[in-house]
Amino acid sequence: MANTVISTEQLHTHVSEHLTTAIMLLDAQLNIRYFNTACCAVLGLGEKRLSEQYFPDLFLHCDITAQHFIGALSSKQGFGVSDVQAVLADGRHLLLDISVTLCETPAEHLLLELRQVDQQRKISLESLQQHQHLAARELIRGLAHEIKNPLGGLRGAAQLLEESLPEELTEYTQLIIAQADRLRNLVDRLLGPYRPAQRTRSNLHQMIEQVRQLAIMDNPGQVQFNRDYDPSIPDFAFDPELLEQALLNIVRNAQQALDQTDNPVISLQSRVLHQHTLHGKRYKLVALIRVIDNGPGIPAEIKDTLFYPMVSGKAGGTGLGLSIAQTLIHQHGGWIDCDSWPGHTEFTLYLPIADTED
Repeated sequence: MANTVISTEQLHTHVSEHLTTAIMLLDAQLNIRYFNTACCAVLGLGEKRLSEQYFPDLFLHCDITAQHFIGALSSKQGFGVSDVQAVLADGRHLLLDISVTLCETPAEHLLLELRQVDQQRKISLESLQQHQHLAARELIRGLAHEIKNPLGGLRGAAQLLEESLPEELTEYTQLIIAQADRLRNLVDRLLGPYRPAQRTRSNLHQMIEQVRQLAIMDNPGQVQFNRDYDPSIPDFAFDPELLEQALLNIVRNAQQALDQTDNPVISLQSRVLHQHTLHGKRYKLVALIRVIDNGPGIPAEIKDTLFYPMVSGKAGGTGLGLSIAQTLIHQHGGWIDCDSWPGHTEFTLYLPIADTED
């Protein structure tokens, strides 16, 4: 058999085309000079779209900007970043691990390695957040009960004291009673709904429309609501009252986030997912509700703790709305997820259609 002679360049190209990791080469102007087949798969773009393209133009938003790459070229040092949120020009968003290496070929270029980690991160994050959320809820419930007991005694003592005081001094006991009532109301909100979900076969879109009408009445004419519903979602068993409260908490948060936004828009979408896993269980059908707004986005410092009680990005906010919403969706075996960047915040509610569980 005759030996086949392969040049080093051909060998390098052959090897890179068989890598599952996406790699690309950027010149000093950040134009794409080379990419392998895996790049097309990860980014969902064809060869013509990638060839000679200015790399930052591929994205509507990316946590790593052109300045990061220019800094790597000027300092002659590479870098690596995990969990980079990137939004492609068509609106699709990716979570990437990106490694940048300086190389000379012979001119200075940047070698980028892109690994898509959306699904792995989502599964591990969902599991971690579920345990953290349940632990936080148990802690809050324990503290709330410990607070309510002495509050009841304090209020009762103030009422008894009031009966024996002259009228001009009752304003002080009234103050004690009013503050005890205020704290009791706060504790009740921390504890959330007392009753378990009472599921009845209901229409998801009727519930979403009810929330939309309530939100419009709260702020008439200030926010434009767009609707995009999937009519194929069947009626299924859920608690309309609890689900309405959860969705309304999210929509009202979105309305408040749009206070300083020109042309504020909230989009309400519904979709159905097939063969989707939630909390380690696989369901044939899962109903999905998205609430999307074009506000400033969620501050980076609270993204990881967004659903914790008492965490809020609003001045004067109690930080209970999202925590309660997550609890209510948990009661349905579901989950709430969030993606956010400047100009786009998207909350996604996942609800298993229980009678189609595998």
